Amino acid sequence: MVTDPLASDFDPIPFRIHPRVFAALGADLVTNDVVAVIELVKNSYDAFASNVWIRFKTDLEEGPFIEIEDDGQGMSKEIIEDVWCVVATPHKEKNPYARSGGKRRRVAGKKGLGRLSAGRLGESLQVLTQPTGQACWEVKVSWSDLAGHTALSSCIAQLRRYPKESPFNVSGTRLRIFGLTLPWDASKVADLEDNLTRLISPFAAVGTFNIFLVGPDSSGAAPLSIQPPEFLNAPKYVILGEADSGGKVIAEYRFDPIRDGKGRTKRVSLTWQQAYDSMKERWQSLGRKRFLFDEKGPKCGQFSFEIRAWDIDPEGTKEIQDRFDYQKSKVRRAIRAHKGISVYRDGILILPKSETSRDWLGLDLRRVSRVGGRLSTNQIVGYVALTAANNPDIEDTSDRERLVDNLAVAQFEEILITVVQLLENERDGDRSQKPPSQPLVELFSRLHADSVVSETEEIVQSEGPASDVLPLLKQFNDELKTTAKELQQRFTFYSQMATVGTIAQILVHEIRNRTTSFGHFVRMVRDRLGPLKDPDVAEAATWAEEAIHSLENLADTFAPLASRSFRRRIRDSVVEERIRACFELLRGDFRKKKVDCTFPEGKTRVAMDPGELDAVVLNLMTNSLYWLGSVNDKHGKLLFQLEKIDRGSRVRVWAHDNGPGVAKEDAPKIFDPGFTRKPGGIGMGLTVASELVREYGGQMQISSGKLGGASFGFDLPARKD
Repeated sequence: MVTDPLASDFDPIPFRIHPRVFAALGADLVTNDVVAVIELVKNSYDAFASNVWIRFKTDLEEGPFIEIEDDGQGMSKEIIEDVWCVVATPHKEKNPYARSGGKRRRVAGKKGLGRLSAGRLGESLQVLTQPTGQACWEVKVSWSDLAGHTALSSCIAQLRRYPKESPFNVSGTRLRIFGLTLPWDASKVADLEDNLTRLISPFAAVGTFNIFLVGPDSSGAAPLSIQPPEFLNAPKYVILGEADSGGKVIAEYRFDPIRDGKGRTKRVSLTWQQAYDSMKERWQSLGRKRFLFDEKGPKCGQFSFEIRAWDIDPEGTKEIQDRFDYQKSKVRRAIRAHKGISVYRDGILILPKSETSRDWLGLDLRRVSRVGGRLSTNQIVGYVALTAANNPDIEDTSDRERLVDNLAVAQFEEILITVVQLLENERDGDRSQKPPSQPLVELFSRLHADSVVSETEEIVQSEGPASDVLPLLKQFNDELKTTAKELQQRFTFYSQMATVGTIAQILVHEIRNRTTSFGHFVRMVRDRLGPLKDPDVAEAATWAEEAIHSLENLADTFAPLASRSFRRRIRDSVVEERIRACFELLRGDFRKKKVDCTFPEGKTRVAMDPGELDAVVLNLMTNSLYWLGSVNDKHGKLLFQLEKIDRGSRVRVWAHDNGPGVAKEDAPKIFDPGFTRKPGGIGMGLTVASELVREYGGQMQISSGKLGGASFGFDLPARKD
């Protein structure tokens, strides 16, 4: 052991904790009064209570106070002294389950700070508590007195055997909080009611934990049983299922028209590979340079989910009013009270706890970032059920407003966003709307603000908060962008692909700049290292050179499109060569996903520019690669075939794969703008491809799969050599 010769020069200074810690951990840490009450109700849940009553009362001497009473297990004198009076006790962490009558319940708290929520609500606390078959004990704490001390050693709670008759039949705990810090008006109590309805998971057994509320103006009235409105259990759109420990999502989508129409049910699934591809694409679209997720599987564990959605425009709320005899002005408020996605761990809510954290997944910002049929938090009520055993790394932070920042949580959030995207895709197909391919006159007719004005008036009349108007404005902005984008897309193609030239200029410039530097790097490696003896290094260098060559060929292909003088039908294409060139460009993806690509040999010449033909073929290839990722139990196959039609005047190109295929109900709209079943997709790939083919008198088509999956075909005019 090495002795520090200067150690004797130091004076030992003990750490001390100022009594203000009670305020810092209670009044400052818990974000608002509603969250504070919820934390105390959670303590009743942890005590294995079946019922908890929250009452707002007034005492002639003490004034207004809050009473929270339960029929839980109560506390013994030893528990009060050794656990309750120990700040940040590890008791619940060491004893994660409460047990009663042969049953057990995972406790909701773990940090030992929940009881300090009472310090935020008022100046003093009285506790009556009684375990089964034991005495009733009384505890008194004055938070204001504690804060006035200068040393923690002088801070005490007063404890005695309760001298009066116990208020409990068998066992339980009753808290009374006096000297309330802030008043509780009707609006604040209504906010508490709304949040209490979210506290217990809908997956929990009915009657296992009941909450009753008596407001300050409810003298003599029966306690209000906290339950959500009936219509929240009958959503118009819903997706429910689970994500397993391997990241695979297996779910069921249901559409139940509230008024008229035929509903439908569809099984949907997503492999981890597909989810991974979608996540990576989303991160890249957000400009994030690094993607930290592991392609082999997620760090988070299994969890269940149910996400419900409604149309909340005037027609949608009117439907709910008519079917459920529910006041229209309260529909928005009810959805607003439960809006967003709530996470329950072992049956109790962990997130979100307050209004500020409702959009913890960033759905509203995501919705504004791109036009389309994305859902906002105001339209969905979601539930996620997980267990501490399966997801030990998914924890809420000490302020109860968010989840801790780690890789498991990040992947958990991304999987949920992907599930929302699946719901959005299916919902788009069931929404009552005009066909996507509308005449230009109808597109222009959408450029008005009538709907947003009407909805804003409804919010004002129902006394909703101003924050509810913002999503409407964002939605209106989205709709304008959607219309503008569709107009732009139409005019792009109708004006001889004028913008393709600009895009091609950028593409060619960037590709050639990068291939030059990449090529220089590979040559430097070979020059410096000499003959590459390591087979892995040699193979990698060869792949790099092949990739560079493919990119250079791609630049050469698009170079004529970059010219301002580009005109169609000037350059011909050899179909077999273009398919091979596109395959070389995606060779790495085919290899990684273990997909065999077979294409014909020959020199079939067609009257289509190579750059345009590549755009069509690449779209078909990338679509097949994605959907083949959903089939884990068989080797992927993609087969290209050619056939002469119309007495040899045209050539039809077929792309067959052995993926999941296209659902029968999706086939008629597969080429419509905006239609997609890919999470995060924009639904324009096949639209663009079909527009390009149409310019040459051809047509994209879909048929029953030759290999058991999807088969896409398109025809082009043939050219003689």
